[in-house]
Amino acid sequence: MAVGRPTLDAPVGDRGRWYALSVRGPAACGPPADDPGEPVTEPKIPGPSPLPDVLPVFPLTGSLLLPGSWLPLNIFEPRYRAMVEDALGGGRVIGMIQPLVPRQDNRPEPGAEREIPELYRVGCVGRIEECKPTPDGRYLIALVGLRRFRVRHEMPLSERGYRQVQADYDEYTDDLSSLIGEPADGELVAALEAYARGHQLEIDLERLRELPEPILVNGLAMALPFAPAEKQALLEADAEQRRRIFLALLRMGTDDPGSADGSGLAN
Repeated sequence: MAVGRPTLDAPVGDRGRWYALSVRGPAACGPPADDPGEPVTEPKIPGPSPLPDVLPVFPLTGSLLLPGSWLPLNIFEPRYRAMVEDALGGGRVIGMIQPLVPRQDNRPEPGAEREIPELYRVGCVGRIEECKPTPDGRYLIALVGLRRFRVRHEMPLSERGYRQVQADYDEYTDDLSSLIGEPADGELVAALEAYARGHQLEIDLERLRELPEPILVNGLAMALPFAPAEKQALLEADAEQRRRIFLALLRMGTDDPGSADGSGLAN
């Protein structure tokens, strides 16, 4: 598991990889520049900017976005392609949030479809930093997490059919400043190494040791195959609580590798 620039063509749902992306300036959706730039070991986060009261949201089970981390997404459904287009024409931000009931995402199991599933109350705002259109009409985008939000209430669907919420950011004003810290201590690195060995994951521990611990925890909380409810617990926790939950999940996953697919804290 190396830290480097995201590959927008990589398979969506690849949980064995965490991406850190150097930020270029604002750009419309189009092919990436020819020069991919140098990989970075610490993500560069955009400066503060006003966040919208009415926030477009992309509900997706198991897809966690945390402040200071990067999430590649494959946008194929028409209403969410429209959402990306509208975001690029404005502040370039969307909210990532999970449906409250696992599997009731944009691709529910046959017979279990709900057009507008209930949402968790907390999500994370992401800024679109890269967008690549595909020949078949999809958008491959890369989001950087900016700040968590709490849903005050859901708004009517947008004119183009995607969901919107009235968002409250007041609880989470310290999200980016909390990313400053020392590299991970030996306890966390040892737990991560044992987890990776038990799950046959390739992890570049030397590269990860260079990261501030909060950035390391956030990035790996997103990338590792924790259950949706466990990911939600990680999202809603403050930095200190998130570290404790993350460490507990690593240890449970090491003791019982099957717990990483949905048992553990989710039960």
